Amino acid sequence: MSVALENILAKAGLKVDAHEFLTLVEDAARRLSPPNPDPSHYFSADQRAALTDVGLDLSPRREDEPDFRARTVAAHAVLAEGALSVNEAAKALGVDDSRIRHRLKEGRLTGWKDGGWKLPAWQFAGSGVLPGLEVVLKALPEDQPALVVAAFMSTPQPDLVINDHAATPRQWLLSGGDPDHVARLIATLGTPL
Repeated sequence: MSVALENILAKAGLKVDAHEFLTLVEDAARRLSPPNPDPSHYFSADQRAALTDVGLDLSPRREDEPDFRARTVAAHAVLAEGALSVNEAAKALGVDDSRIRHRLKEGRLTGWKDGGWKLPAWQFAGSGVLPGLEVVLKALPEDQPALVVAAFMSTPQPDLVINDHAATPRQWLLSGGDPDHVARLIATLGTPL
């Protein structure tokens, strides 16, 4: 199993051994919701009635159903494995550690704390940051988790077109696209359609 997993991780470009990756997965799984939450407990009686009236099933997951958390746990583990520490980001950008912390405080870089800052790799490009990153981060709603932001930045958006193909926000910015376009899109994260 570990040889097969190490092969998959290597093909994906992840520089982590199988044991370390499985530890990341276990940690991500622990941080997520309980294994079989009862969705109805999150809502008041009136809310439950309204949601069931429109056809939503609020019953707990049955043991024979696939666990919906598996994809999220794997994505979180990959995001965490690829994230940079403050020291690694400072080396990549050729600055002192304090400059990275200052940028995090000002919202010019993004990250999360997990025994120290973790900065998602999507915001870096070569020896710098993604062009237009400050404009994009300024528009980012504060309540959006790192995994949601990473997924947005790496998912083709129909409003960002390069050579007749939908581009990811990261591709758009790397190609010199207007960061205001990405900022308008990212500002809507968490907003119902």
